[in-house]
Amino acid sequence: MEMEANLQATVAAEPRWASPSMLDLVLDELAYGVALATREGELLHANHAARHELARRRALLVHNGRLRAQAPQDAPLLQEALAKAAGGRRSLITLGNDEAERVCLAVVPVRGREGQAGVAALLFSRASVCESLMLCFFARNHSLTPAEENVLAHLCRGHSAPEVARLLEVAVSTIRSHVRSLCAKTRSSGVRELVSRVAMLPPVATALLYEPVH
Repeated sequence: MEMEANLQATVAAEPRWASPSMLDLVLDELAYGVALATREGELLHANHAARHELARRRALLVHNGRLRAQAPQDAPLLQEALAKAAGGRRSLITLGNDEAERVCLAVVPVRGREGQAGVAALLFSRASVCESLMLCFFARNHSLTPAEENVLAHLCRGHSAPEVARLLEVAVSTIRSHVRSLCAKTRSSGVRELVSRVAMLPPVATALLYEPVH
């Protein structure tokens, strides 16, 4: 009886959970950009992270409601990836030549109820390994001090202890003391494990400045 009651409760809850508005709210909390587009590049939907990225008009932008590569030489690559998704195949593409402007995308087919693809989901890479809100959650959960959180942020950006010391204008011994405290509080064996744990945190988005998509 209890199992049947639980099943009925789950079924009853499904329509509310499956509501597009509810799913949109969940997608907006992701640090990863997620967008839906047709084979022709018509933008059907974009979560906040994707809209923020598209509004920056780096390697990928929206023009007249359609996705467009900023560089002309990237246009065939984007078009091919969307065509592959329409045919049920996945692609991993990188748009833009300048490292600062480069955007990596997974373009995957979205199948309808009858199995047809037709629509592509574009999954953007995260802007950085260490999002500030994710790091804040991690720091609060492990009772890190503001100084320790700051050091951890620099370590997640790939800086060594001497580099962090130079950036923060403190002694290397001070940074190493913070690292020892970080490892002890988080029960990590070293910097590599510590940074890896932060990199694997749930991808919660920061508060973005949402700009209109043109």
